[in-house]
Amino acid sequence: MAPDRPTIVFDGSCGFCRDTIDLVSRWDRAGTLALVPFQQSDRVAELGLAEPAVAAEMHLVLPDGRVFAGADAVAEICRFLPGLRFCAVIFAIPGVRPLARRAYAWVARRRHCLVPTAAR
Repeated sequence: MAPDRPTIVFDGSCGFCRDTIDLVSRWDRAGTLALVPFQQSDRVAELGLAEPAVAAEMHLVLPDGRVFAGADAVAEICRFLPGLRFCAVIFAIPGVRPLARRAYAWVARRRHCLVPTAAR
């Protein structure tokens, strides 16, 4: 089932992920984006997402049913954040998205090491 507003699904047990989502929340002054930790399995199931996939990388589910993951989700999220809309244009430059996907994958694999969970 598609959500009524763009919804970010993230790892709520990851300090790096929570810090990133806190930053997104500050940019999203209008409250356009819904934020759902993937540990809320009932909510994730309502969105039609598989838990192994959302555990591996952040997802963005749009009201029209489209789903973006990882760096592709970051590019789309930028479209909803007034101060970061220019980043969506940067992602459209040839070659940027493949590099962003590689960088995102590298960070995602190491995210639990980047910010200690107990730090919060």
